Amino acid sequence: MGVWQIRDLNVSRRKNCVEQLLSEINIRFIVRIWIESDVFINLSRVIDYMAEDSKLYSPEERYKLIGKLIEEIKLRRYSFQTGKSYISIVKEFLASGKTPREFLLSYTTKSKSTMRSVYFALKFFHENVLNTKFEEKLPLARKSLKLPLVLSKEDVIKMINSTNNLKHKLVIMFLYYAGLRLDEVRNITWSDIDIGRETIHLKTAKGDKERVVFLHKRLIETLSMLGMKDTGPIFISQRDGKYNKRTIQQIIKSASRKAGIKKNVTPHTLRHTFATHLLESGADIRYIQQLLGHKDLKTTQIYTHVANKDIKQLANLL
Repeated sequence: MGVWQIRDLNVSRRKNCVEQLLSEINIRFIVRIWIESDVFINLSRVIDYMAEDSKLYSPEERYKLIGKLIEEIKLRRYSFQTGKSYISIVKEFLASGKTPREFLLSYTTKSKSTMRSVYFALKFFHENVLNTKFEEKLPLARKSLKLPLVLSKEDVIKMINSTNNLKHKLVIMFLYYAGLRLDEVRNITWSDIDIGRETIHLKTAKGDKERVVFLHKRLIETLSMLGMKDTGPIFISQRDGKYNKRTIQQIIKSASRKAGIKKNVTPHTLRHTFATHLLESGADIRYIQQLLGHKDLKTTQIYTHVANKDIKQLANLL
């Protein structure tokens, strides 16, 4: 029915026709239609913008869009893990036929961290692949303050002594005595080690940010026992490839179990322990920030919540 035909209807029928037309249109808009003198019908039908429309893409369209997404991720040199996450989320989104809001709502039962990942993946996809403004304005859920698990020095020593495999010992020691991330341990090379200056120069750190950390004397001793080399990865598997993530996770899990630790210990637990023990020993938090490679001091300040030096002092007041 055209506009000229609607005009010829009485007020009641005009309203019904306009409502019917709006229900069949899948674009959000607000329209005011003049009906009679001094009479307006305000229709604020909330429907999605074209850019946010639910749409079922063909396999060919999805393939091309994911290809473009991969290109954009590579151009920005995002980490493998971030790229993998974005690609997985966007693939699911494209196959769902849902609007961004509907897709986000389907994740409301997940963790806040997952919600944030989905939001930023969709935002990146719309702005850099579809070249459209991401109109979704859902308030971002703040990350809940989850305190890190920290081990005692005695527990760490037990873990190191639980294995006779030198490389396994070194994995534990690099995580604790240098505060490295799992991927940094995997990628560390002999050329990163400077025995003379007693430093480790990390060239493949998170976010392509190089940093230098101290080389602990116990690491020097164990590296010497293994046999120092000039080049190549320190951790090479029996198949002549670098250790994978699963291998390192299993080394830590096995060592903690042999040490009789009942907590759920992961490689990152040792990094948390490294930072907390330094803080408890009086190290300046800004130095700890540099050693960990944190961009924001707030990220490092989480360890002030678990350091127990001051807590012990308070207990002594009672």
